[in-house]
Amino acid sequence: MTRLSASTLASLPVTVRRSAYDRSALKPGIVHLGLGAFARGHLAEYTEDALETSFGAWGIVGASLQRPDQRDRLKPQDGLYTLLKLAPAGPELRVIGSVLDVLVAPESPAALVARLASPETRIVSLTVTEKGYCHDPATGKLKADHPDIVHDLANPNTPRSAVGILVAGLKARRDAGLGPFTALCCDNLPSNGHVLRGLVRDFAALMDDKLAAWIEANGAFPATMVDRIVPATTEADIAEVAKLTGLGDAAPVIGEPFRQWAIEDVFVDGRPAWDQVGAQMVSEVAPFEFMKLRMLNGAHSSLAYLGYLAGHETVAEASGDPVFARFLAGLWVEIIPTVPAPQGVVLADYAQALLARFQNPAIRHRTWQIAMDGSQKLPQRLLGTIRERLKAGAPIDHLALGVAAWMRYVTGLDEKGGAIDLRDPLAAELKRRADAAGRNAEALSTSLLGIEAIFGSDLPAEERFTKPVTTHLASLFDKGAKATTTSLG
Repeated sequence: MTRLSASTLASLPVTVRRSAYDRSALKPGIVHLGLGAFARGHLAEYTEDALETSFGAWGIVGASLQRPDQRDRLKPQDGLYTLLKLAPAGPELRVIGSVLDVLVAPESPAALVARLASPETRIVSLTVTEKGYCHDPATGKLKADHPDIVHDLANPNTPRSAVGILVAGLKARRDAGLGPFTALCCDNLPSNGHVLRGLVRDFAALMDDKLAAWIEANGAFPATMVDRIVPATTEADIAEVAKLTGLGDAAPVIGEPFRQWAIEDVFVDGRPAWDQVGAQMVSEVAPFEFMKLRMLNGAHSSLAYLGYLAGHETVAEASGDPVFARFLAGLWVEIIPTVPAPQGVVLADYAQALLARFQNPAIRHRTWQIAMDGSQKLPQRLLGTIRERLKAGAPIDHLALGVAAWMRYVTGLDEKGGAIDLRDPLAAELKRRADAAGRNAEALSTSLLGIEAIFGSDLPAEERFTKPVTTHLASLFDKGAKATTTSLG
């Protein structure tokens, strides 16, 4: 089959939307670290819209920090790919043209640093997942002993961590007499701009106090809140896109129609007209971020563990099950009192909108995908809410079940005895503890709660937390996820 590329665009069906600007005139202005499906289904589409509304030098150069796969898929397609939006009413297709090139950091760190140091580069954005920041999620501080950080401090010209790459690029700009770029974190980290600023400053200080001071005085690290469900692309998705477009596309992105982006409007050298195409440019992102983190991400993780254990492959299947739909309603009842409503938002309505998004049958967002990296996600998505509920003397039955479901999941065996492909930075440690405890809920709960990097020192000492978690965990072992969830009422 003929492959999607600049030379084959004309053969697309008229129903497929394509760039309404002169792509040959587009120059790079953004470097994006971690050009995965989410970035291409969110930032790149917003940028595509902005280019159509107010054209400027805002093309995207992606950078893969680990593997060449993305470059190898996109390069033969001239950076083009199809965004397939799956709405209940039917699919919508669009070819995105804002990505101009993809670099592979391990192949040539110097080339990536040079691109960051280029006067053309005005924004460096990131989606490298929580674990990509080499930090302690509980404190937000840089892990100076992280292997990648140790490497980058010893080899500053060949960095491999996102933080090391940012600092190398900023140092090169300072040394060349240029101003800094704006570093735009688009990952689900609380106060992500503030956290990134601190990580960059702390790393730079380990190299050069004057560099750290220059970054602190001149840099910009806007906070953001991003939201769109973008499931992992499957071979079936690739085949479906080929069927609908008539062209082969090795890198399509699948997403829901809904999208949201709140951005702190603090940039050192301009930005695309994102505000004209739906992004919310605000002075304070925290209320939007906090709402999403607790209500969407907290519910997503809890549902993922319970749904996976109950045999549901996707979020739509799990949330469409009346038992788990009731669980979500009860979970949001516990979460909402801990969430200050952003201006213009009714939190109960937001919860109903989330349920409708979860239940979109056209989106096959795998529970296994959401369940990844739980040790990094739990402190942000569930444990903060639990601490506030405990402080207020309020019930945490649904929240505790979400934590217990994670504990049951990390045993590595599902309810039928099948192996779970556990993906987590602490996978080896979790497996060691789970294997030692076996199916003894008390032993497993106590052991996992002893991981201070996840639970801190306070929660393991709080019986109002440990008791319901252990009780739920025992029930998950004995009765399974669906029966345990049903018993909540």
